Amino acid sequence: MALKDIQFFTEDIDFTIKEKQRVREWIGATIKAEGFRRIGELSFVFCSDAYLLEINKQYLDHDTFTDIVTFDSSEEQGVIAGDIFISVERIRENAQKFHVSERDELHRVIIHGILHLCGYGDKGKRDKARMTEKEDHYLSVRGF
Repeated sequence: MALKDIQFFTEDIDFTIKEKQRVREWIGATIKAEGFRRIGELSFVFCSDAYLLEINKQYLDHDTFTDIVTFDSSEEQGVIAGDIFISVERIRENAQKFHVSERDELHRVIIHGILHLCGYGDKGKRDKARMTEKEDHYLSVRGF
């Protein structure tokens, strides 16, 4: 897995992800565990609520705040590629709401986006339960 293809960017906020290489390794291990053989271009864009709301409106026709929007750009079977937009403001608010650390909430949302690219949904009750189960599993094995 080419971990160098996992990139982190920011839009309209001042934010730096901590433990970048460990996060990359964890993402790579998750993708491999889900049966994918390669990482294509995989971009995480950390942004504000307002920035993500505009993306949500423009591309998904949703006029709601969200913590994450995932765009799959995979073109080959067995290859993960895409753009994952994450609202840092939503992460901070949800961390307080759910009584977890901002780091754990950020990692949960990061892996949530990866799981979407792996083909997991979260719309129905059953899909949401499966997604949460997978998130919990990968958080428990992250090792850092």
